[in-house]
Amino acid sequence: MKILHTSDWHVGKVLKGQSRAEEHKQVLAQVIEIAQRERPDLVIVAGDLYDTAAPTPEATRLVTRALTALRRTGADVVAIGGNHDNGAALDALRPWAEAAGITLRGSVRENPDEHVIDGATAGGERWRVAALPFLSQRYAVRAVEMYTLTPAEANQTYADHLGRVLERLAEGFTEPDRVHLVTAHLTVVGASTGGGERDAHTVLGYAVPATVFPGNAHYVALGHLHRSQRVIGPCPIRYSGSPLAVDFGEQENVSSVTVVEVTATTAARIREVPVPGAVPLRTVRGTLAQLAEIEPPEGWLRVYVREQPRAGLREEVQELLPRALEIRIDPELVPAPGSGTRTAQRAGRSPGELFGDYLDSRGHADEGVRELFDELLEEVEH
Repeated sequence: MKILHTSDWHVGKVLKGQSRAEEHKQVLAQVIEIAQRERPDLVIVAGDLYDTAAPTPEATRLVTRALTALRRTGADVVAIGGNHDNGAALDALRPWAEAAGITLRGSVRENPDEHVIDGATAGGERWRVAALPFLSQRYAVRAVEMYTLTPAEANQTYADHLGRVLERLAEGFTEPDRVHLVTAHLTVVGASTGGGERDAHTVLGYAVPATVFPGNAHYVALGHLHRSQRVIGPCPIRYSGSPLAVDFGEQENVSSVTVVEVTATTAARIREVPVPGAVPLRTVRGTLAQLAEIEPPEGWLRVYVREQPRAGLREEVQELLPRALEIRIDPELVPAPGSGTRTAQRAGRSPGELFGDYLDSRGHADEGVRELFDELLEEVEH
């Protein structure tokens, strides 16, 4: 059988105030074109269909239409909720999904059998998917344990819970003539983050060892980390990565989907298929004079300005580079904490003096900012 594995669409993403809606339309159209060309038997979407738990009607239309189009290629479609998704809201779409022939699992249900999906290809290859949506720590670990265990013990308990859940879902992975698959939305220890993930759900207690996956699985399709990568473990494990760079930290990632060919008796053959439809994200550095001389690269820009901070600097950069979404003082120019010539002491100092010390410590020499602060302070006091 052939599987198309994708994840982390993050539809509805707004980058520094810039909507990515048109990019998502292009990217998902390309994913659909790849499915039409590759003719997979099964499409797995491993979570984070949306960027927010409260998606707009436009984002909902785009996701439902994309899932429908993938189903119309003739493939079975299995999609799970991620940490950015509203699991309950996705589950509310299940009647629509079932009518469309799509399997949608937004959140973890009490009945584990709901997370085991069986199917067969047109050629007769039988398959089974253990589908585990994102499981937050507060639901995986009882509150009493969180309150009484040490942080290290609580972290281990979360990993233990995930292992037990997956072990239960994979109990039926015993038939020798069936392809056994797992899809989940989580962080595996040792995997590399893409740069735009939500840290609170990526590190600390949310990283689990690869040993939580069953050794007799033919393939594990993961979502959550935005960089396409293989994970070393007891079976073939892979993140498909996001089909577009979600934030500037991901500008070096190669956007792709993963295609897997496997049978019940042969090892998975895995390849990446590029998805180049998104507007690229670029970072440029320089003084105003240097930025004025460069040929603006294609795409959305993050600009590190090699100038001392001053009022109006952002507007000057924006005029030179209209596609700059993020403008910052180059980190190399920002003094280290405590490197100022004076340390502000509160006792006996006026607000204006304290603010002046702060500006000095940050290398900010614009007198206009000090004057504006004095005017605002006077308005507040009177």
